[in-house]
Amino acid sequence: MGSESVLASLRAALEAVPDDVPLRLHLAEMLAKSGQRQEALRQAAVALQAQPDNAEAVAMIARLAVPAAPPDSGGTESPDTAATQAPSSAEVLRQLDSELAGVAPPMFVGADDSPAAPPDAWEVEAVGIRLADVGGMAQVKARLEASVLAPLRNPELGRLYGKSLRGGLLLYGPPGCGKTFIARALAGEMGARFLAVSLADVLDMWLGQSERNVHEVFEVARRSAPCVVFFDEVDAIGQKRSQQRNSAGRGAVNQLLTEMDGIGAANDGVFVLGATNHPWDVDVALRRPGRFDRMLLVLPPDAPAREAVLRFHLRDRPVAGIDLGRLAKRTDGYSGADLAYVCEAAAERALLDSARTGTARMITQEDLVAAVDEVRPSVGPWLETARNVAQFANDNGTYDELLAYLRKRRMA
Repeated sequence: MGSESVLASLRAALEAVPDDVPLRLHLAEMLAKSGQRQEALRQAAVALQAQPDNAEAVAMIARLAVPAAPPDSGGTESPDTAATQAPSSAEVLRQLDSELAGVAPPMFVGADDSPAAPPDAWEVEAVGIRLADVGGMAQVKARLEASVLAPLRNPELGRLYGKSLRGGLLLYGPPGCGKTFIARALAGEMGARFLAVSLADVLDMWLGQSERNVHEVFEVARRSAPCVVFFDEVDAIGQKRSQQRNSAGRGAVNQLLTEMDGIGAANDGVFVLGATNHPWDVDVALRRPGRFDRMLLVLPPDAPAREAVLRFHLRDRPVAGIDLGRLAKRTDGYSGADLAYVCEAAAERALLDSARTGTARMITQEDLVAAVDEVRPSVGPWLETARNVAQFANDNGTYDELLAYLRKRRMA
């Protein structure tokens, strides 16, 4: 079989298994022997990209990147002469770069070569839910109506009474109680777009990049106004600067302060919401007037809200004979996440029973009651911590609402 036939067979085999590095290196070796050095070098470079620690690929590239020395008239070469003429490793790398330019893509892209992020890299979404979609929580809705929605719907009355929408609203409470859902519903009620921001979106290891990220968030929101900027877990982004050991975190807090009410911060049509489980860890400067100056406690769902949550998580499951009212009474103190897990546990119980008997059956009240007995409320540890703060660190009355709730539950 001729060399071209062998090469054609190897190429066909490689098309079938492109990740076969030994086969690719064998093809590169055959190409080199047939004088097709450039193609052989390309195949070896692709193999090295797939396996950066492949010694055979490294050796082949080093050999192919150095052009063969022309034979001298004597046919012999002294060791000293060979050592003098052998290129250095740096020269080999430079030559390899020039050889592979435009042939194989680089394995790594340097910072200077990386494409700039598009100006609107942040995801701004339209929200299709309203506060009516939030079950129960009448007190939370009333507070939102008074602090945000009433001035927005009646701008003339807002100006008459000097009610400004500047500043931000901080939702706080135990985890799993629907703070993010309420924020999205508020954006839908306002007819504004929604921009969610987390710690991973903001903090960056490079000097100054965290500040640029925060600035870009607000620039995108200003271009998308009316827009709700929602900082999830704001205690992580805006943690007390005295507790932060890295400059990236402190810089992010400083930039957030500047963007919210700094000189030249044109935030017309930009509404800032934050959610946190630990408001006592948020930097005090972020809770001053003009920033997160309003705080709203989001507690575990009340009975109507619990019914709504249970109905939502059972809506696509086969159920029969479910008494949501009785279940809501049995789940006092459960968070929304706890209720979702109750529905999951009940469905699992019915599924296992159906698999055991070979006959599919509905999820019943008995399944849900059994699940409630197994799942314990998860907000207990948070309430213990919150009790200490409300009782001993409530000098300015910030946590009066929380203290009233704890007293109602006889925890304070």
